[in-house]
Formats: sequence, C-alpha cells, structure tokens
Amino acid sequence: MTATTLTAGRKSREVTLSYLGELLQNAGFIDEKQKVEVDNLDRQLRAQSRSARARGEEEASPFKALMGMNLTDASSSGMRIDDFLLARLIAEDASLKFFKIDPLKLDVEMIESKISRPFAKKHRMTPVAVRDGKLIVSVVNPFDTVALDTYHQMVKQEIEIVVSSESDIMGVITEQYGFRASVTKAGRDLGRGAIDLSNLEQYVKLKSGNEIETSDAHIVNAVDFLLQHAYDSRASDIHIEPKREAAMIRFRIDGVLHEIQRVPKLVNLAITSRIKTMCRMDIAERRRPQDGRIKTEREGKEVELRVSTLPTAFGEKLVMRIFDPDVLLRDLSGLGFYEDELHMFGEWIKRPHGIILVTGPTGSGKTVTLYSALKSLASPEINITTIEDPIEMVWDDFNQTSVQTKIGITFPSALRTILRQDPDIIMVGEIRDEETAQNAVQAALTGHLVFSTLHTNDSATSVTRLIDLGIQPFLISSTLVGAMAQRLVRRICEDCKRNRPLSVEEAGMLNLQAPPGKRIIVKEGAGCIRCRNTGYFGRTGIFEILQIDNAIRDLIDRSEDFLKIKEMAVKRGMRTLRQSALRKLAEGVTSFEEVVRVTGI
Repeated sequence: MTATTLTAGRKSREVTLSYLGELLQNAGFIDEKQKVEVDNLDRQLRAQSRSARARGEEEASPFKALMGMNLTDASSSGMRIDDFLLARLIAEDASLKFFKIDPLKLDVEMIESKISRPFAKKHRMTPVAVRDGKLIVSVVNPFDTVALDTYHQMVKQEIEIVVSSESDIMGVITEQYGFRASVTKAGRDLGRGAIDLSNLEQYVKLKSGNEIETSDAHIVNAVDFLLQHAYDSRASDIHIEPKREAAMIRFRIDGVLHEIQRVPKLVNLAITSRIKTMCRMDIAERRRPQDGRIKTEREGKEVELRVSTLPTAFGEKLVMRIFDPDVLLRDLSGLGFYEDELHMFGEWIKRPHGIILVTGPTGSGKTVTLYSALKSLASPEINITTIEDPIEMVWDDFNQTSVQTKIGITFPSALRTILRQDPDIIMVGEIRDEETAQNAVQAALTGHLVFSTLHTNDSATSVTRLIDLGIQPFLISSTLVGAMAQRLVRRICEDCKRNRPLSVEEAGMLNLQAPPGKRIIVKEGAGCIRCRNTGYFGRTGIFEILQIDNAIRDLIDRSEDFLKIKEMAVKRGMRTLRQSALRKLAEGVTSFEEVVRVTGI
C-alpha cells in the first residue's frame, strides 16, 4: 500500500466538537436543542485552542469537553454517550473498523519500535498489532491524512487504519508506552555492576543495592505508570514475580491473574526497592518477609495498597493488594444478596449482642462483607473496634487495631484489652485458636455484638469448628446469631451475553434434567471489547445463610455433626451455596463454568 492509497478518497478534516455533535445528532443520540449547546461550546473551545497554540500549550480535547456536558441519550436506547460511542460513530463515518484496545494484549516493544512517543501523542495514534505482515494502527482522527501519510512513509510497511477512543490511545501512550520507556531508560542508566546474590541458581551482573538509586526518575515513573494501569484495569492485586531471566508482572482482575509485562531483573530490583521505600520497609532486608502499606490518590479518592514481600529462589516476590473504598465499603444491597438474604443478614447485624460468623476461603469476599456491615452500622453513638491481621483498610469511623505478635499484640490479648474500652461492636479478623474463640464468646455473653470469620467450606461446619476449638455447645447455641458462607462468582458481560444449551453431561453435573426433547438454556459471554474477550465483567456474591433458630440450637446442644445441622437448615429454607449459584445461573448472571469452578461440582 502506498502513501497515496492509504488515505485515498478521504478528505483531510479536523475532529471538532461540532463534528462530534453532528454525528450524535444524525445517529439520534442528541436532539436539536442539545446540538445547539454543543455548537456553542465548540466556538468557545476553538477560541481556547487558538490561545493554547499561541502559547505552545496542549489544546483542549473535544472528546473530554463533550463528556463534560453529561448529555442524556435522546434515543432512549440506554447507550452511554462516551468516547467509545464517539469512536464507533467516527469509524462508521470513515468506513473503517472500530477497535477497542486491550492493554493486556499489546506488544509494547513493537509499539516503541514503530512510533516515537511525541509523534504518537501529537497525532493521537498508536500501532496496536501486526497481522499477516500488516501494521494495524489505531487513530482518533482517521481524516488527518497528512499525519497518516507521513507515518506511512516513516514505517515503510503496509498499514491498516482502525479507529479507537481517545482515552484508549492516550492510555496506551501514557501508561503502557510510558512504563516500558521508563523501564528501558532505567535499565540503561543502572548499567552494569556487581552480582545479584538473591538468585540461588546463577550469577547476574548487577549493581549493588547501595549503588541503585531508588529515587531515580525513571523508576519513579515506572512505578507510577504501573499503579495507574492497575487502577484502570480494575485489578485487585499486583504481583511482581522474579524469574530466572526477568521479572513477571501480573494483575488479578475479577479473580483471575493476567500477565501484563516482563521487565529485566536489573530494573525489577530497583522497582522493588522503590515500592519498599514507599511503604517504609527495610530495603536492605531481602531475606525475611516484610509487610507495609501505601496510600495513593485516584480521581480525588484515597486508595490504599497493602504490600507484602516474600524471598524466593530468584529474588523478592512482591504482591500489592489494592483496597479501593468504593469496592471495600459498599452498601450491603450491592454485594449480591437476594432480598430475603439481605433482610435476614440485616436483622442479624441489628442485634444488641451475639456472634456473627462469615466463612469461606481466602478471596471469597469476607472482608468486603464485614466492612460493608460495619459501615452500615457506624454512627457517632456506637463504638466500633476491630482487630485485624493486618488492617485491610484504614477507616475513620472504626477504631482499628493491628495484630503485632512481636510485641505481644495478638487476637486474644487485643480482644481482652478492647473489652475494657467500652465497645458496642467488635470485629475480630479471624478466629484461629481456642483463646480467641473463648474471648469472643465471653464478649458476646457480656452484651457485645461480635463479627468474625472462619475458614470453613460452608456455614454449618463453622459450628463444629467452634466445638473443635474447645467451645462448649451450650455456649455456641446461646451466643451464635448466625453463620454465613460466601463465594464470589464472575458476572457475565452484559455487552456480549448470549444463550447456549447445556449438554446432557453438563446438565447431569448440576443434577438438572430437561423435559424430553428439550435442552436447558443458560447464558455465557461470547467475549467482546468491554470484557477483553473473557466473557466476564465484575463479580457478585453467592451466600449460604444459616439462621440459628430453636431447631438448630437443639442440634448444637446435642453436639450433632455439621451434616445434620445442614440438613435441618435446608429443610427450614436455607439456600446452599450450590443452590445460590444455580439460581444465579438460571437468571443469566453467571455461567455454567463459574458454577462448576466455584462450587466444586
């Protein structure tokens, strides 16, 4: 493809606010009155752009200006008027394909080799893939024929133009491209040096720890880019894992890990030191695990990160767990409860005293449930005190204590002290031993409401676990308000949801049977640009709520096993985890694969 054919038949034009308004009006998304408002703002924006160019400053984005107007959808189709919709309309107007950029699948080294950052930023364009020898280039303005032809002459390669949103392209340039550039420059500046003794298998030429300047601008930028990218990707955890030749960076998104980047070991050592410095760890100590915290800001909100290091065969593995207050402190109604479940749990937490247990494995959402419950109860009239190991997220409405075994602050000792602090509600991060369990029971008996967690597979097993810890059955039956087991299942993406029939074998795995000649139809995600072709977007909870009523108390007093307790609870209306998951499946919230994965069928 020659430079003349690349933009042949396409007139050069500027993507202005007025042009975007015209596209929206022609598609029926805004009405005439709204179009007039857009045109008025366009005239103001043009004047500001002329002044910015005269001062050598960056011009205002028409896309951001339009988003700032918060226009409502006049077509009543429910479509969001965002820059993705605008990019689709531009692509349709230019007879090109729309392309949603997935930063997790980009070859950043290819991007760096094909375009300079200043050119990419100036013209709002970036290569995104190479397909059958053809370079796929995402652009914001496909009508900028001068820039496109110039770029085509620069790369001397066949090019296919696609249209992407401004936020996607600038995100690549700022985050992915910026992170890789910072890593490359840091690797160049750190240069050659001493031996890395943290690798048990081989020697690697590195500078010594004292020679590495952890405040180096490139390393600072790399860490900032990494955190920003994690926030934008909805990641809950960041893993930085040293390997034999390089370090692997992975994000956990909706409960599943995705590889993001690989960085040289030399640079990883500096990145790890930088993060350890940020959370006040001892950067010279690499033989022992360490824990720390970082507080950052995103879009005007404080976001905390809990940092943990672990010595491994190839160096220090570092994991950062991201605690976004919008996720950790939510309304109980947004956790996935059905109406009857929410009512029952709401009644529990209004009790003046007793023990409420939330059970499940690590990563099942117990912390979110407990924090959300405490948030709903917090008021100036109530003293809420927590004992955590460690504190998940600092919140002003709670009095939070962290377990520190080195100085004698354990769950039992902290709980004994808290009982002298006039508490109303106590949250014990986890009941691990007999002493903690005994103190929790005593707190409940003396008029306090106690929240805690146990690592059991279902709600009924929590009763037998307390007995195993040495608690007398009559004390359990008189103090336990209820136990709730929970899991998190991934939600099917709404943008690519479709029907699929279950095979006979799959239906059999769920103990389901279709009428003769019929198939059981469920939902699945086909994979789309919004969900990065995973078919899932976000997660929701499934719950098994064990209400301690007279019938269950009688079984506990007789020290019956968990199977009889569970059987009685089901007879009295308890929905098991599997039943809750199957209900989500029937409603099209989650998929067959998620039900099998989470409930272990």
